[in-house]
Amino acid sequence: MSFQSIQPSTGRMLATWPLLGARELEERLAAAEGAWRSWAGLDLDARLPVLVRAADLLDARADSLARRMADEMGKPVSQGVAEARKCAWVCRWVVENANRVLADRPVETDARRSYVCHQPLGLILGIMPWNFPLWQVVRAAAPALAAGNGFLLKHAPTTQGCAEDLEALFLDAGLPPGLLPNLRLDVAAAGQLIGDPRVAGVTLTGSTTAGRRVAELAGRHLKPCVLELGGSDPGVVLEDADLELAASTLVASRMINNGQSCIACKRIIAPASLRERLEPLVLDAMRSHVMGDPRDPACRLGPLARADLRDTLHDQVRRSLDAGARLLLGGQVPERPGFWYPATVLGGVRPGMAAFEEELFGPVAALCWARDEAEALEWAAATPYGLGASVFTRDLERGEALAREVLPAGGVFVNGLVRSDPRLPFGGVRESGHGRELGDEGLRAFVNIKTIFIA
Repeated sequence: MSFQSIQPSTGRMLATWPLLGARELEERLAAAEGAWRSWAGLDLDARLPVLVRAADLLDARADSLARRMADEMGKPVSQGVAEARKCAWVCRWVVENANRVLADRPVETDARRSYVCHQPLGLILGIMPWNFPLWQVVRAAAPALAAGNGFLLKHAPTTQGCAEDLEALFLDAGLPPGLLPNLRLDVAAAGQLIGDPRVAGVTLTGSTTAGRRVAELAGRHLKPCVLELGGSDPGVVLEDADLELAASTLVASRMINNGQSCIACKRIIAPASLRERLEPLVLDAMRSHVMGDPRDPACRLGPLARADLRDTLHDQVRRSLDAGARLLLGGQVPERPGFWYPATVLGGVRPGMAAFEEELFGPVAALCWARDEAEALEWAAATPYGLGASVFTRDLERGEALAREVLPAGGVFVNGLVRSDPRLPFGGVRESGHGRELGDEGLRAFVNIKTIFIA
């Protein structure tokens, strides 16, 4: 059995990747455990230069890495270059902040001396998705490695070239061989690996369904896990908002990575009083995203990553239309090779429709016209997810209050694009998962926070 890399723009087979057999997997696990024990024994300052060199290589190889992503999952190369450079940024942020975050912390007690220290847990299994095949890996691996852990990469079947590129890049940066192996495993084998005593923790970015399964297995084996799952992020536009800013920002959010982002704005929600002014702005912004070759630097909308993803998205659009939504733009599957779907806008989306209730993973914007601002905010909160949200208003004090108290999510942005940032913790609540990556919290995600008490 093997994984396959299929070019989304043409449907052409690029490569096949054989799955690891039991013997080869055991060899890699044994090598990883040996490498980890040596790595964990190094001082923090001895580990960090590897991340400095990794950052430099990510910058130097950004163009080739972007071409690989364009070929394997359809990301426009301009966005792929930005992704590689963002990976370099997180490596550098970790280097600059690891000593502060992981330093021993003295605590005044009745002891002669008491303090908290941070020690690595061991090998961390990273189950990673195809949509940001560099960023999702590096943002989890860089802090884990800095803290003294090893990182076992179980990447998506369709982006194995990206996985191989990352393993080679970290080796070239000086990471000990075996410490970040690419493990080509199917779902069943990855599930069994969670129970291996050499695996100390699990981090997953994926669907809510996959998150439930990983959480169940990690819980059964009493292992910590970080889960970054799906989302149906709302973008709420209030009556006093700058409508041009709201439209351009929300469309940019909706269309990044060909619409295949967990934190994309899935539902644009506004009072019906704004429809005549806001709807044309959204349509104009969406029309500017024309399908094109993802290897072309001018491309803004490439293909979806797989045929089944395109078909699922189209089914969600059709079901929403059948339920009463209006098709304002796009909505037709092009008759051409590859997994293409045009920029699409649905109007009049309401609770109960697929475009409101489900995560749309592709270039489809859902315009939801509420009765008033109060109903718009109710609709925004009416989701089992809780990854990101945004609110647009000129009243910054009110926007902050709504972000803090009303909108349930791991991160809420006022008048801004929902995004991840190495300096800030990132993650969700409810069916969008638990735990945090990035920021100080991400550096401490997989450490033993140990109390030392000397009487």
